[in-house]
Amino acid sequence: MRRADVKLETFPATLFDYNGVLADDEIVHLEAFRDALAPLGISVSERDYVERYLGFDDRGAFRAILSDSGREPSEEEVLELVATKKPLYLARAETRLPTFAGARELVQRRAAQGPVGVVSGALRDEIMLGLRALGVDAAVRYVVSAEDTRACKPDPEGYVIGIERLAAEIGSELSKLALVIEDSIAGIEAAKAAGLPCAAVAHSYPEAELTRAGADVVVQNLDELSDDLVATLFRRMYA
Repeated sequence: MRRADVKLETFPATLFDYNGVLADDEIVHLEAFRDALAPLGISVSERDYVERYLGFDDRGAFRAILSDSGREPSEEEVLELVATKKPLYLARAETRLPTFAGARELVQRRAAQGPVGVVSGALRDEIMLGLRALGVDAAVRYVVSAEDTRACKPDPEGYVIGIERLAAEIGSELSKLALVIEDSIAGIEAAKAAGLPCAAVAHSYPEAELTRAGADVVVQNLDELSDDLVATLFRRMYA
């Protein structure tokens, strides 16, 4: 275990978002949402999905979609739709799960520097499928998924839990220096509300929007998050 008084050269741990950062699977999610909603006569355009629902977990997205369609969804109806969507997503993802270039290498590099976790609004089975596909499941110490939280991003609950998990390994002070890697406005807001530094990758939103949301650094792709860039960000924030 590292002591808080040891001089650090980079962030002592890393918390990755999953969808939009490691897995390029938003179209897979959209197709599963559409199939789950089809019996209700509700359709979701790709534009609306990106602009209105991208930052939600399944519960939040279904609740928002139903509300936008003029319905007053009950919690039971929302949970039933979440359960319906899960196998639809997994069936597609098992045969077609795009991942982002550089994702495997970045997880492995960050794991060499300290503990790595995933904090995501996705379901645990979905995340684990993707981590296995990337070949990094052994490098990820723990996963905070939709099943672990009561509120989705931009609520900071997931990252607060992530900090608590890290504290058991590296101590409470160092756990609050974990670098978050996000792609969405809601994700950045959640990380910053939890008091964590955040790097954003412009996979889903324009760089300017990510900067306005509070990201401490924005890159166009994961390959740009080199060890040198991350160390420079650490020195800029904490030297």
